[in-house]
Amino acid sequence: MSTTPQFEYVEGQGRPHYPALIQTFMQDSDAVAQRADAMLDVPYGPHSRQRLDAFPSTQPARGVLLYLHAGYWQSRDKSVFRWLASGLNARGLHAVFANYPLCPDVSLAALVDAVAPALAAAHGVMPEWLRLPLVVAGHSAGGHLACEMALRAGNLLQGRGRVDGIWAISGIYDLAPLCETTLNERLQLTPEAAQAMSPLTRAKALDLPAVWMVGADETSEFLRQNRDMHTAWQAQGNPSQCVEVAGADHFTLLQDWDALTPPMNAQWETLWAQVTERHASKSV
Repeated sequence: MSTTPQFEYVEGQGRPHYPALIQTFMQDSDAVAQRADAMLDVPYGPHSRQRLDAFPSTQPARGVLLYLHAGYWQSRDKSVFRWLASGLNARGLHAVFANYPLCPDVSLAALVDAVAPALAAAHGVMPEWLRLPLVVAGHSAGGHLACEMALRAGNLLQGRGRVDGIWAISGIYDLAPLCETTLNERLQLTPEAAQAMSPLTRAKALDLPAVWMVGADETSEFLRQNRDMHTAWQAQGNPSQCVEVAGADHFTLLQDWDALTPPMNAQWETLWAQVTERHASKSV
């Protein structure tokens, strides 16, 4: 049965349990924000939304993970997703969550420019973090931004803000269909701008490992986007994993990511082995 972009990216992605689930995320995030070691709303630029939160690892650290939140580039806030810090810290990751300016206050191109300094800021929260690999992760719009950040910083040889891996969750990498949805009222994308801002058309050889993850219960377009980005990334010679999580939708998928079930743990460990090897081989 054929469907419209409006269904695939808006109506079809909604679930009746989302409001209660997001409320749980907020409550858990508020609790995490009370940690004595939390560093909240650290500026990484002059805009009021160029702010990040950092939560140091509770285990021997093996990396820094910068997380970019969902919201179709026009809504939501890092404060809703701080709850993910506990699981990331338990894996030996310093967890950093960044806000960024939103559309239509800025164009999508300007938004991508604005979030770029968060890479170096996250990597340098503490001086000792600079010796660790940096992985950028993101959910939905954040998955797109994670890929954009990797395309910008994945070819750096060393130093603050270099990206050594991607974990993208339910991302959108081909923006052209969004021009036919109500989302474009705020994004204000032309077909040309959508093409220019689509990572799917700009994958390149970076020897940069990535995981592309989606919920198997999401719409067919989100499944296509995930598969196509994996294929494009792998075709450039980059290590790549395509993961479809059974029974997961757009937001329960975050709970699966956090839970670290045996299959998910294996995918994490594969990525981190590749990230660690890349970081060691490309640092001088």
